Amino acid sequence: METTKIFWSGRSQAVLLPKEFRFDGDSVAIRRQGRAIILEPISDDWDWLADVAGPVDPDFATAVEEQPAGQE
Repeated sequence: METTKIFWSGRSQAVLLPKEFRFDGDSVAIRRQGRAIILEPISDDWDWLADVAGPVDPDFATAVEEQPAGQE
């Protein structure tokens, strides 16, 4: 397990990220999972949803793709 230093910058706590853990851009998403604090790049698409929600049941995927019958 890699470790790093935390420090204070003014009234905010900061984490020194080693080079191999650096992010592109100037913002990241942050969330808590139990005792862990997770930093993730902000995605421009919906690919992140699979990581959060997990696999979709095949019946659900089929139902989403089916078009309802038109009303008369």
